[in-house]
Amino acid sequence: MLRDDSDHRDEIVRLEAQIDELAARIESCRKFIVAGRIAVAGGGVVLVAMVIGAIRFDPSVMAGAVAAVLAGIVAAGSNRSTAKEATHELAAAEAQRAVALYAIASRERSRISRVTA
Repeated sequence: MLRDDSDHRDEIVRLEAQIDELAARIESCRKFIVAGRIAVAGGGVVLVAMVIGAIRFDPSVMAGAVAAVLAGIVAAGSNRSTAKEATHELAAAEAQRAVALYAIASRERSRISRVTA
């Protein structure tokens, strides 16, 4: 079944909105990944400082540092997975948009060649 150009244009508009949404999701994930890495690094620095004696041992500080390390690992890992999924979805949406654009361009070339022939 052949689709007319307006169907392709509507699909392109929908795909571009989806692409924008996915790009925003990927960017948000990147920010959480960075925040997770900072939490891991900060918690690790505090733990190392306690071990070498640069910071006086305090169980609550140690618990906070361990929690920061674990939370950072979880935040970075889960957002990395989400970003990877969104990247795959983004590539698929961009490919679909390219197909729709090609279909419109092909139709236009066919119309022009019929008119000039």
